Amino acid sequence: MNAAGRDEPTPDPDDPVAELSYMAASRELDGIVEFFERSEVDVDQLVARLERATAIVDELDRRIRRTRAQVEELVPKLEAVGRTQSDTTPEYEEDAPGAGDDADDDASVVPGDTGESDRDTPPF
Repeated sequence: MNAAGRDEPTPDPDDPVAELSYMAASRELDGIVEFFERSEVDVDQLVARLERATAIVDELDRRIRRTRAQVEELVPKLEAVGRTQSDTTPEYEEDAPGAGDDADDDASVVPGDTGESDRDTPPF
């Protein structure tokens, strides 16, 4: 485990940014920010760290944009599947065809209540 308590190894500043996981890149960027927040900044490392931070921000922004585009493409497909399933399978009994229509509700008709005799009503 690294100092942050995670299993992922600490990124090497020489690793290509595109090969870093999102979390590793984010942690490295946090480290660079901490470097700049120190009261005594090592001037020899200033430009190198700033360039690395810029490369990380650009890469993470590219990944977020790509992910957003994928989500925007997939959500309508998922919604369409949801609509198709809800159109074919009633979710509630009230949504079932004929539900709430008392004229078709056979359970509410009791033989004898409609003036019919038991002889006129089939046994099933």
